[in-house]
Amino acid sequence: MARKAPVNSPVLDPRRLPRHIAVIMDGNGRWARRRGLPRAAGHQAGMASVRALVRACDELAVPVLTLYAFSTENWKRPPAEVRFLMSLLIEFLRREIDELHRRNVRLGLLGRRDGVPATVLKAIDRGMAQTAANTGLRLNFAFNYGGRREILDAVEAWNRQTRRPPLTEENFAKFLYTAGLPDPDLLIRTSGEMRLSNFLLWQLAYAEIVVTPVLWPDFRKKHLLAALTEYQQRERRFGGVEAVHA
Repeated sequence: MARKAPVNSPVLDPRRLPRHIAVIMDGNGRWARRRGLPRAAGHQAGMASVRALVRACDELAVPVLTLYAFSTENWKRPPAEVRFLMSLLIEFLRREIDELHRRNVRLGLLGRRDGVPATVLKAIDRGMAQTAANTGLRLNFAFNYGGRREILDAVEAWNRQTRRPPLTEENFAKFLYTAGLPDPDLLIRTSGEMRLSNFLLWQLAYAEIVVTPVLWPDFRKKHLLAALTEYQQRERRFGGVEAVHA
């Protein structure tokens, strides 16, 4: 069972930081409701948390950060909310891309492009092109993303190959959206919910899971450090007997 991150965070071991952190950013709606605000206000407030987390991961030299921004199931939300979420990503990229570039961050997209408005794709493509040569933190937005759909897309891509190598986990992973990236070592989910929500189902097979009751708009560097402390207190065996310190 996932455990909540501790409040106090002692000094971290830089040699044992995750290679890849994945985050399910949950609780925007509840944050807004508790304040008598519309849901859009919660999504807007969550952008400050994205900014804080990216800066913290960059400062800690975490290689990869993946944020679950918009799922394939989120299209079921009211049209006005969907439009707002689309515009929010465009606004974030417009305001933040220059700083991301200065920080040597490389932007990536995980998810299907079909169905995403052209204005959103244009903003994403512009950001990825501007940061394509950067060698620091790899920041992935999982947008129009679904874990089951990703696996099916990988199967279809595999079947299109005229010469297929042996079907191993390593070879199959080359057809996933995350090809070339390490699997997440740590999954953080905010707002206290205990589920994966169709996120990185293949890649999270051996990830450590830390669930915090903090709602996403309130998540800051101190909460990341608490999660990393929890992570470094775990013994990772990967199905074996002796702990593996990754």
